Amino acid sequence: MNFVAVIKRVAPFALTFAVGLFIASFFVTVAAPNFQFKRGFNRHREYHRRIESENRRLREENNRLRNRVAEMEKRDWVLDRDLDVPPPPVPPIAPTMPMKSVPSRDR
Repeated sequence: MNFVAVIKRVAPFALTFAVGLFIASFFVTVAAPNFQFKRGFNRHREYHRRIESENRRLREENNRLRNRVAEMEKRDWVLDRDLDVPPPPVPPIAPTMPMKSVPSRDR
């Protein structure tokens, strides 16, 4: 391929790309991004510490509640026989509809 053929193939692409960047520059910044992670990383570290401390607190509370339930079971506080609760009332009887006979034609 000679030089003119390459220009004929590359020029439309380059022009279209340039026009696209020009139009996109009205809506977004086309400059190179600024990669500064220091502030974000500190925020992430603080968030991670907060989550870890909350998880530790919840784990301790969970263990405390498990121990409390185990202690109550040892003392038979959980058994239902110690409760003076009356039995539930009997449900009402469902109403019944009288059945009517349907007349039929005898042929």
